[in-house]
Amino acid sequence: MEPAFLACGFRIRWQFVAMDAPSFELETLYIGRGFARVAGLDEVGRGPLAGPVTAAAVVLDARRLPEGLNDSKKLSAKRRDELLPEIMAAAEVSVGHANVEEIDRLNILRAAHLAMVRALEGLPVRPDHLLIDGTMIPRDIDCPASAVVGGDARCLTIAAASIVAKCARDAIMVDLAQQHPGYGWETNMGYGVAAHLDGLKRLGVTPHHRRSFSPVYNILLQAQSASS
Repeated sequence: MEPAFLACGFRIRWQFVAMDAPSFELETLYIGRGFARVAGLDEVGRGPLAGPVTAAAVVLDARRLPEGLNDSKKLSAKRRDELLPEIMAAAEVSVGHANVEEIDRLNILRAAHLAMVRALEGLPVRPDHLLIDGTMIPRDIDCPASAVVGGDARCLTIAAASIVAKCARDAIMVDLAQQHPGYGWETNMGYGVAAHLDGLKRLGVTPHHRRSFSPVYNILLQAQSASS
C-alpha cells in the first residue's frame, strides 16, 4: 500500500508512519514508475552560530546498498565516518554549501535551499526524481521532486545524503577550529553550546560567525555600544 500523500503536479509531500530504520521502499516505488535515477537530498547546519550550511545529493545503486544507513543524527561520528567511504564507493555523490555571507544575506532557509541546489547541480547526471528531507521543495529546483517528512529516517537515499552532508560539514568545522581555537568547533561544530558562547564572549566574533543569528548579533551590538 502506498503512503498517504498530498500532490500537486510533481511536487509531493509524503507523510510516513513510524519505522525502525530507513528503507528503499519509496525509491523502489518511483523506479517502478519509470524514474530510473532517484536522488536523495538533505542538508545539515541550519542551527549553528558559525560555519556554512551544507547539503548533499546521493543516487544509490539498488544492487549495492551499504548496510547500516540511517539518519545521521542517530549514528555516532565513528559510524558515520565508517559509512562515508562505503557510500562514496557505491553511489553518485555531490556536496554543496552556502557560506556565512549568503546565510546572513538570504536568511538560513533560503541559504539551505541554495546549498541543496548546488548539491543537485554537482551530480554528474541529472536525476529523474528527487526525494528531499523535510516539508519544502526549494523553488529553484526544476525537476520532479517529493518532500518527505522525516525523510532521513525513512528513505535510504536521504539517509545517505544526511551522512555525507554531516561528514562534509563536520570536516570543515574541525579545520576552522584549528584556525580559530577557543570556540570548541572541533566538538560542537558551531552550535551555540556553552563552550562556544563562552568563546564568543571572551574572543569576539570571527569571519565565520553568522552575524544575523541573535547571540552573535547581540555580541556585536554590545561591542559597538562599548566603543561608542
